[in-house]
Amino acid sequence: MIPNNVLIQVQTYQRSMLAYLDNLNCFVGKATNKKFKNFPGIQYNLGSSVTFDLPPLFTNTNGLVASWQPAVQRLVTLTCDQATNTSYAFTAQAKIFNVDKDTDSYMAVFGKSAVRTIGARIESNLALNAISASPVMTIDNNGQSVPTGALHTESGPYRFFGNGVTPINSYQQLAQMVENFKETGAADDFKCILPNTIIPAIVGSGLSQFAPERNNAIANSWEIGTFGTPPISYMSSNLLPTHVSGTIGDTVAPNNVMTVVSTNDPTGANITTITFTEPTAGTDPNAIKAGDLFQFNDGIASRPNMRSLTTIGNNLTSQPVQFRALADAGTVAGTVTVSIYPPLQSTAGATQNMNNNIVAGMKVTPTPSHKAGLLINGDAFYMAMPQLPDQAPFYTGNDIDEETGASIRMTTGATLGQNQYGTVLDCTWGSLLVPSYSLRMLFPM
Repeated sequence: MIPNNVLIQVQTYQRSMLAYLDNLNCFVGKATNKKFKNFPGIQYNLGSSVTFDLPPLFTNTNGLVASWQPAVQRLVTLTCDQATNTSYAFTAQAKIFNVDKDTDSYMAVFGKSAVRTIGARIESNLALNAISASPVMTIDNNGQSVPTGALHTESGPYRFFGNGVTPINSYQQLAQMVENFKETGAADDFKCILPNTIIPAIVGSGLSQFAPERNNAIANSWEIGTFGTPPISYMSSNLLPTHVSGTIGDTVAPNNVMTVVSTNDPTGANITTITFTEPTAGTDPNAIKAGDLFQFNDGIASRPNMRSLTTIGNNLTSQPVQFRALADAGTVAGTVTVSIYPPLQSTAGATQNMNNNIVAGMKVTPTPSHKAGLLINGDAFYMAMPQLPDQAPFYTGNDIDEETGASIRMTTGATLGQNQYGTVLDCTWGSLLVPSYSLRMLFPM
């Protein structure tokens, strides 16, 4: 059935030449690694997922006598489960009298808008990795891509910078964020994506400093550009997501402080859930939301300060232990059990990541709702966008853009005897942001 198209019935119809209201796209082609852009072409890979490795971890032993330890491959999986399409159709009369009139075809205009619409959908979906909220999708009996209700919580940061209350609006804060990340170990390259609305404040803070060469450049472009060691590329986006925290995170201090009761592993070898109490002692199904972030508090009587260790070498740092909630959790009479990422380990070993075991009486504070920014280290944001097959006997155009890795299929054809001419643009993709190579920035709402 042809939808109710809105076509202007006038004697003469002139193009307005209005510019498209484009989004600030930086994830596709700039922030993402295109290594797996067409992973169905990888030899021996079957199915919609591809597994790749993280660097192995080891420990050392003093002296020259070997103490054998296991060599463990660390693997992560990227699943290509997202899909979208944009389509439009016309009758023969509309097509010849309104759309394809003489040589001034309006089909190209429809096509450009359709591609931009798909681009915005892909870009905003990739941005959801900043808050670990990309939906897990499946194919229903009608062939439609539908959400399962789960989220790709295996993707996205658990470390964060900012508290969601104090603005991040200066070059000094950006530099401090990067150095905080480096302290636990980092690769040589960084990319940072900021909400476009905070760029003027950061540039303004730089112009007040005596840095003539840099300031001449940023004053001319009013962009942060590249600075730091190693040089860090700063980009802006209007599609970065907002994380809505659970009610505890959005509660005014001190009623947002949670006290540890117990963990699922008292030995500290592999802590994946923590049970807390909170001051209101209420029953609230919305207390914790998947993607909420937490940090251990300092200065708790008779309790040590919790600090992260370096990824390689397990050396003590000044960075507080931070973690992310994997799922929603509700309080019952003021008690809540939170599933966390990463698994926290205080016992000695290659994967030890904190200096002390988690014990009753320690306190953590969740972060409030916030606009997310993103720091990516080591080109660790992967996007896969397989090329869809040809749809013969219909005319199909399909190619992969070498710059961005994007692959959008366009198919056009007619329904025999139904006076219907349609065009469909569609694509499928998946993405993964390796948690230990990324950091979420918390901008106040």
